[in-house]
Amino acid sequence: MTHLLDAADSFAATSLKGFCDIHARLVRPTPGGVLRAAATPAGKVALVIGGGSGHYPAFAGYVGPGFADAAVAGDVFASPSTRLVHDVAARAHRGGGILLGFGNYAGDVLNFGAAAERLRSEGVDVRVLAVTDDVASATAAEMARRRGVAGDVPVFKIAGAAAEAGLGLDDVERVALRANERTRSFGVAFGGCTLPGASGPLFSVPAGQMAIGLGIHGEPGVGESSILPAAELAALLVERLAAEAPPGAGSRVAVILNGLGSTKQEELFVLWCAVSEELAKAGLSVIAPLVGEYVTSLDMEGCSLTLTWLDDELENFWRAPCDTVALRIGAMAEAPGAGPDEAAEIAAAPAWGPATPASQASGRTISAGFVSLAQALKEAEAELGRIDAQAGDGDHGQGMARGSAAAAVAAHAAADAGAGAASVLAAAANAWADRAGGTSGAIWGLGLVAASQALSDERPVDAVQLQLAARQALESVMRLGGAKPGDKTLVDAFVPFVETLSAEIGAGASASLAWSRASHVARDAADATARLLPRLGRARPLAERSLGHPDAGAVSFALCTRVLSDLKGETS
Repeated sequence: MTHLLDAADSFAATSLKGFCDIHARLVRPTPGGVLRAAATPAGKVALVIGGGSGHYPAFAGYVGPGFADAAVAGDVFASPSTRLVHDVAARAHRGGGILLGFGNYAGDVLNFGAAAERLRSEGVDVRVLAVTDDVASATAAEMARRRGVAGDVPVFKIAGAAAEAGLGLDDVERVALRANERTRSFGVAFGGCTLPGASGPLFSVPAGQMAIGLGIHGEPGVGESSILPAAELAALLVERLAAEAPPGAGSRVAVILNGLGSTKQEELFVLWCAVSEELAKAGLSVIAPLVGEYVTSLDMEGCSLTLTWLDDELENFWRAPCDTVALRIGAMAEAPGAGPDEAAEIAAAPAWGPATPASQASGRTISAGFVSLAQALKEAEAELGRIDAQAGDGDHGQGMARGSAAAAVAAHAAADAGAGAASVLAAAANAWADRAGGTSGAIWGLGLVAASQALSDERPVDAVQLQLAARQALESVMRLGGAKPGDKTLVDAFVPFVETLSAEIGAGASASLAWSRASHVARDAADATARLLPRLGRARPLAERSLGHPDAGAVSFALCTRVLSDLKGETS
C-alpha cells in the first residue's frame, strides 16, 4: 500500500518533482517529464522514452549520458498525453532526429504515435519503437501484440548507447529494433499492487499461490500455481524464456532479474543463484547481468526475468558506459551543463485567434456540453470502473471522470475568453488527454482534436460540420489506435453512431434528431459488446473473463452521446 501522499491525483507529479530535486546533477524538470541536465551535442539522435508513472526507476531514472535524452511521465499506470510527448520530445531534439521508445500498450501506442505524426508535420524525423518482450501476453506468432515490461531496459539501454556513439537515426532505429526482436521477459507475482489512495489492491493472489505471466499495470496473471522454491521458480522462468530463443541468436545473453516493488534484494539474490545455474544448463553465457528493481509496479510482490540475446554490436552497446540515476556503467566524460536559455521552461497562456459572434455562441454550447459530460461521467465513475474490472484494471471510470472534468474547465476558460467553436473543442481535447491519461484519455484526446479540425472559429457549427467532425474523430481513433469493429472497444459503438448520424443528416434530418437516433444506435451497439471477446489492449490476455460483460469504453461512449443529445437543439 502507498501510504505517503497528500492527494492521490497529484501523487505522480509530486513524486517527479521530488525526483528532479534530489537528482539535479543528472536531470532537470520539464512540463510532462524530465530532460538531461547536461547539454547534448548538436546533431545527436535524441532517445525519448516514457509511459505511465508507478514503475520507478522507469522511466525518468534512465535519463542521462549514455542512455535516454528525456522521459515523458504520465499519471500512475496511464500514458502521457500526445501533447506532453510532443513537447518533451521537441525540447530534447538536437537536430539528429528522435526515437520514441515505450511499452506496447494501447494508450502509449496512440499518444506516442500521434506525437510522432505531429513532429513529422513540423519537419522532424521521428521513429517509434514499441517494446514487445512479455512472452505471457501473446504467442510467438503474435509478437507484435506482446506487452513491454522489463525488456524496456535492455532495449532502451542499447538504443541509447548507439545514439551516444554518434550513429544516425537509421542505424539507431535498426539497432533498437534488433534488440527488441531478441528480448524476452516472463514474470510471477505473489501479491497485487495498490494505487495511491485506493483501499485495496488491483488484484489479489490466494495465500500460498503465485500469479504467472502478470503485467506491470495491475493486470492479474494468465494463470496461478503454488509458490515454488527458488530453484523450481528459476527453472520455470529460464525454461519459459529459453524456449523462445530467436532463431540463430547464439548463446550470449544480457540478463535482468527484476523486482516488481516489494520483493527484497536478498530474495532476488537467492533466486539469482538458481537462475544462474539454470542459464548455464541451458547453454547460455551471461553478459553483465543486473539484479534489482528496474521496472516496478508500485508495491507489487513478485519478480521477472529478462533475456536479450546479444551479437557483437548489441553486446558492445549493452556494456557501453552510462550515467543515470538507476544505472551507472563505466565512466562518462563530463558534459557541459545546459545553458540558462535551454533550461528555461516558459508556460505561456493560450492565445485564441479571432472568432465571430456566431462561432463564439457555438463555443459556449460546446463548453456547456462538457459541463454536462463531466457531471454524468462523475456519476457513472463507479459503474464504469466495475465494468472495466471484469478483464481490465478497473480505472476506466476514474479516467473518464478526470478527463471530462479537466475538459470542462478548459472549455469554459476558452469560451469565456471569446474563443470560437474549433478552439474551444481543441482546448477541451488537450485538457482531457493530459488529465485522463491511459488508453481512454489518448483515444478521447485524439478523437476530439480531430473533431475540432472539422469546425471553425468563423462560423457556427452546422449539421455538415457536425457530421464531418464525428467522422474525422472516428477515423483518427481507428487509424492511430488500430481498433476495428469486433475488437470489443469503443469503436464498436462509435462506428454505428457515425454511420447513423451521417445517414440521417444525409436524408434531411435535423442535427438534433440525427444525433438522438445515432445515440440510440450507439447504446444498443455498446450493449451488444457483451457478446464479444476483446482482441486488443490489456483485457485481451484475460478475454474469457470479459465475455458476458459490455466493453467499458463502448458504454461510456454511448453515455456521452446520450448526454449531448440535449444540446443539439442549438445546431441546425
